[in-house]
Amino acid sequence: MLLLTLGLLIFISIHSLRMGGDARRARWIASLGPTRFKVLYTVISLVGFALLVYGFGIARDMPIVLWTPAPVMKHVAYFLTLVAMVLMAAVYVPHNAIKAKLHHPMVLSVKVWALAHLLANGNLAHLLLFGSMLVWSVLLFKASRARDRVDQVVYAAGNLASTFLTLEIGIAVWLVLVGWAHGWLIGVQVMP
Repeated sequence: MLLLTLGLLIFISIHSLRMGGDARRARWIASLGPTRFKVLYTVISLVGFALLVYGFGIARDMPIVLWTPAPVMKHVAYFLTLVAMVLMAAVYVPHNAIKAKLHHPMVLSVKVWALAHLLANGNLAHLLLFGSMLVWSVLLFKASRARDRVDQVVYAAGNLASTFLTLEIGIAVWLVLVGWAHGWLIGVQVMP
């Protein structure tokens, strides 16, 4: 659990630089320069991510069961991960109505993804990883929306074609993940 916890602390900390406003991030950029800041940010993120993935793998192999989820939670998780993949697609497809309405679909995607995994799994490693990501994404979404209000950010309206493309991509990615890639990448086949 130590590596998982350390990885989470590093990964979430570096991705929380803007939570209290842009001052801390701006100071780092001013002292390091934009390029070195990006390199350092990337390296710290990758180290944190590698530690949390490796630590989660170790912790998952020695599970400490806290509760047994109801069988229906697996189906709830399927639906929520579908929503999460559509939200993730909304980040990258320009001019879609989902991003226009929700403003921060990547953070919402993480929130829904983490909730799905919390509902479907009942051991300590899952609670630590997905619970931390859920709390972080809730706080980050709130901070991001507050920053938008202060900066008076206006999001362009989306169009129907881009919104349908977003849905299609999200559904396709979800089908690949639940049908094959989750088992290949994570070692847990979610759909037999």
